Amino acid sequence: MSNKDGEPGGGNATHATMSRRIPISKPQYENLAAFRFALRKFLRFSEDAAGAAGLTPQQHQALLAIKGFPGRDHVTVGELAERLQIKHHSAVGLIDRLVLENLVERDASAEDRRQVNIRLTSRGEGMLEELSSLHREQLRLIGPELSSLLQRLGQGDGVA
Repeated sequence: MSNKDGEPGGGNATHATMSRRIPISKPQYENLAAFRFALRKFLRFSEDAAGAAGLTPQQHQALLAIKGFPGRDHVTVGELAERLQIKHHSAVGLIDRLVLENLVERDASAEDRRQVNIRLTSRGEGMLEELSSLHREQLRLIGPELSSLLQRLGQGDGVA
């Protein structure tokens, strides 16, 4: 599967995995569809919230990936590309747009001058804080539904 830019983005299922067919019952299909629908509703909420804040969904995801990177407050271009599952050159373009909006800044790495570190500006921090607060509230509201669906999917027989 590819995204609109023709980049990979749909999963890591291999041909060997896909060729092993395990029968799926009607209730399992229903649970898979319900889980996919719940995820899509959350993604739609997230897209709309980002748009209302003046960001694209990918810009919001980039800010979150930078702030949420384990152990430090910055990422390299390659790390951001990996976290967003986009190509390096696409990450560079995204960073360029974020810099123009004063949401992130670039600094040369102190350890390796060939590396560039990307960190949030105070404006980027503020926008992310606002969006993250909205997302946490939405997840609090839909969490029980997602938890129930995950539990049913994990039971194997698909019956609640």
